[in-house]
Parts: sequence; structure tokens; C-alpha cells
Amino acid sequence: MTILTTLTALTPILAIFLLLVLLRLPASKAMPLSLLITAILALLVWKVPLLQISASVLEGLIISLSILWILFGAILLLNTLTVAGAMERIRAMFFSISPDRRVQAIIVAWLFGAFIEGAAGFGTPAAITAPLMVALGFPPLAAVVLALTANSSPVTFGALGTTFQIGMTRGLQQGGEMASLVAEAASGLSLPEVIHAVAAQAVQIDLFVGTFIPLLQVLLLTRFFGRNKSWREGLAMWKFALFAGISFLLPAYLVALFLGPEFPTLIGALVAMLIVIPAARKGFPIPKNVWYFEDVKEEEQALTHPMSLQQAWLPYIILTILLVLTRLPFLPLKTFLQGISIRFDNLLGTGISTSLEPLYLPGTIFVIVALFSFWFFHIQSQNRRQVVSQSLQRLIGSAIALGGALPMVRIFINSGINSAGLESMPIELARQASDLVGSYWPLIAPLIGSLGSFLAGSATFSNMMFSLFQVSVASQVNLSPFIILALQALGANAGNMICVLNVVAAASVVGLSGKEGSIIRFTLLPMLYYILWAGVVGFLLIQLF
Repeated sequence: MTILTTLTALTPILAIFLLLVLLRLPASKAMPLSLLITAILALLVWKVPLLQISASVLEGLIISLSILWILFGAILLLNTLTVAGAMERIRAMFFSISPDRRVQAIIVAWLFGAFIEGAAGFGTPAAITAPLMVALGFPPLAAVVLALTANSSPVTFGALGTTFQIGMTRGLQQGGEMASLVAEAASGLSLPEVIHAVAAQAVQIDLFVGTFIPLLQVLLLTRFFGRNKSWREGLAMWKFALFAGISFLLPAYLVALFLGPEFPTLIGALVAMLIVIPAARKGFPIPKNVWYFEDVKEEEQALTHPMSLQQAWLPYIILTILLVLTRLPFLPLKTFLQGISIRFDNLLGTGISTSLEPLYLPGTIFVIVALFSFWFFHIQSQNRRQVVSQSLQRLIGSAIALGGALPMVRIFINSGINSAGLESMPIELARQASDLVGSYWPLIAPLIGSLGSFLAGSATFSNMMFSLFQVSVASQVNLSPFIILALQALGANAGNMICVLNVVAAASVVGLSGKEGSIIRFTLLPMLYYILWAGVVGFLLIQLF
């Protein structure tokens, strides 16, 4: 590629970084501008037909509707529970586990968030845990940053293994069969056996990487959001943080090793909560000095509420049960809900197609639970109208931002149709990177995975887009395809921390629309740690074995 085509392929990344992070424009302005620049360069430099660009924009707008529906449902449920007083009662419960904000951050964002990721995925963990932390008294910016940072390792498998079962499985196929390149590298293993082996390898590496994420969370919390702006106050929690990290990842590894990729996140989170929450109640292994945001008296006020804990948690319990039941592949409910689909085939005659599955989207379950909560908490009709109105108003900024971000991403991904003789932009960038680094590819493989999820907003899609490419590079430089694919999966989860779509979604739920650049500046640090350290561990594994 020439310098001009390289810069064109990098445009979505550079534009987002410049406009959103450096110039600090709100996403509602930065993303439409990024879309415009990307579309013009795709047309003039990459020579993508105007019809292809237009169809990609339509595809992105259709996909954005599904995300907006999820956001509306999450905001509606949050506002409903706030009006009902349930959030205040839940706040009191978490204080009863431990008044220490560092402990609360780990339990809510890392453990509960991991459980929601394993059950639902699709950006729902941050949409639930961030507002829950705000209800606990966390500053909104801190809540979003911690929720996104925690939503990393659990994303390796996503909702019931979709990142592997759909993303990587389809990514390693050609014409519905395992690609010949993969079959040659797999040494006689079937595709499900390859996926199983890669899943176990990914968590094995993550034991050395993701275990430290809870510690990074509390370091960010105390250094940037605490009264004393102290790293030391975060480091004081290192025993409990590492304990929480390994309590999730070790069971997840055993599940991935013996059962496969469907349930490591879900079961790992359940086991971890059963271990870590009782330990936290007993103060093990938590520092004696309790860490607060403000004065102790202010922190401890209003911790009682006439509502029972069972009543307050019932909507979230129903939500979780419905999310799990609608996503278990062996139950007929998933097939039924996915069967009701609105398809948009062959947009503008380009062959680009997409679809909406309105009943299967998590947003529908959020709305159903919110409507149940209207009845359960006896919310008056006037308050119901107010809750719905406020929830819709909170979506305006997000709708503009997503309406720019998703079409831009689809132009980037669909750019393989062009008259310049080039592959799609992500593939050309990845190929150029592989030519530069050779046998040091394990250090770059996670970066490629993170690029996919950063732009596409999905670890599943990143695996689908880059898995075959990763195997190709591994074969060319004589590296283990299993380790390289594992690094691809880990990179895909790391990109989730700074993914524009997730950042916009989480910011809108807690009322921070327009602050997306500030959020990314915080989450960029743990994301870089994750891909760099995962690459180093993978490189060392290849050297040792």
C-alpha cells in the first residue's frame, strides 16, 4: 500500500482519536465528522463505489437501531427502579457487604458485570453495572470507566460462548467448511476441537493477564477519583483484587478446558461471587482502613429503606433469568425469538444485507422487566409517563453518535469492494503489520484483535473478521496457530474497553453523553496493558514450547 492508502485505512482510528480524545469533541459531533471524512476518502482513495458506501451507511443505521433499543431498555429499567426506591435499597445491600468503595467496585463491576456478560453480552454489562454504581454513590465518570475496564476478560467468551461459537467458528470457515489453511494447521483436529483448544489456551494466558484487571480498577479509582489522588490507596487492596481476579479466571479456565467455550464466563462469575462476597463480608483479605469518596458520615447516611431486599432485587433477578433462558442453545426459546427477524437483503443492490431480531435483543427483555416493575412497584401513570419521557430524551445524543459511528465502521469493513485492487481496509492494515514484524507476531496479534472490536463494537465480529488472517500469519512465520488465535480472542476483549459503541452506550445510561473522549482517555491505559502483556505472555509461551 502507498502512504495515502495506509492513511485512508487508518482514517476511522485517527479521526476518532483526534476528534474524540485529543480535541475532546462530544461523540455526537465527532462521529458524524469521522463518518464524513471516512466516506470521502473511501470514495476518492480506496475507490469504493458510491453505491457500496451508501449501502454501508444504511446497514450501519439499521444496526444502530438495535443498540438504541438496548440502551432505551436499560435506561427505562434504571429510571423505573430509581423512582420506585429499589436502587436505594440495593445500595444499602452493597454497603452491608463492605462500605469500602474499592470492594464495591470489584464486586459490582468485575463479578456482577462478568455474570451479566456471560448471560447476555452485547454491551449489557456496562449498561447495568455503571448505573448501579452511580446509585451506590460513585461519580458517573468513575462508574463508566470501572464498568468498561472490568468488561474485558469476561468478553473473551461473551454471551454463552458466542465470540467463539459464532465469531471464531465462522471466521475459520470458507464456503461453510473449515478453511484448508486451518485444516492443515490443525493437524487432524475437527473445527469444534480447534475451537475448544483455542478457548482453553485463551484463558490459560488470561490467568497471567486478566487476573490483574481488578487491581487496575482500584488503582484507577483511588488515583483519579479519590480525595487523595493516591496510587498507594489502590495498591493496599492488592490481595483482595488478585483474589477476585483468580476466583473468576481459574474456574473459567477449568470450564473452558473440560466443557468448552459456552459457559466459562457465566460459571466462572457465579463461582467467583460465591467465593468472594462471603470473604468480603468477613473482611478477608481486605485492609482495615476503609476507603471512602467523601466524609464517612456522608457515605453512611440513608442506608436503610423500608423496601425488602428481595423486592428491590426481583426485577434484576427476573432480567437475569430471562436473559439466560433466551440464550441457552438447547432450549427452544432462543430459536423461536431469533426466528422473528426483520431482514434487509441486498441493500441498494450491493449484496450487503443485515437484519434485526427485535424479540431476541436484550433491549426487549429490559423493557418487559421495566413494564413488570411499573406494576410490581405500583408506579402511578403520571410517573410512568415521566420515566418513559426521560428515558427517550437521554437517547438523543447517543442516537446521533451511533448514527455516525456505525455507518463509518461498516464502510471500513465493507471496503473490500473497490476498483483500486485492494482488500478491505482492516485486512490491508493487518497484512502490512504482519510484513513488518514477522516472528514477533505474537506481540502484535492482540492489537489486531482489539482493532476489530474497537471499530466494529463486537469481539464476536473481530474474531470473525481476523481469525483466518491470524492463522495465515502463524503459518507463514511458523508459529502455533492455537496461541495466535488465543491472542486474537484476548485482543478482541481488550478493544471492548475503548470501543466507541460501548463507550457511547455506557455514557448515555449515566447521563454522560458528550464525555466519551474523557472516558476513553481513562480506559486506554488498562486496554494497552492488556494487549501488551497478553502479547508478551503469548510470545514467551511460544519461545518456551
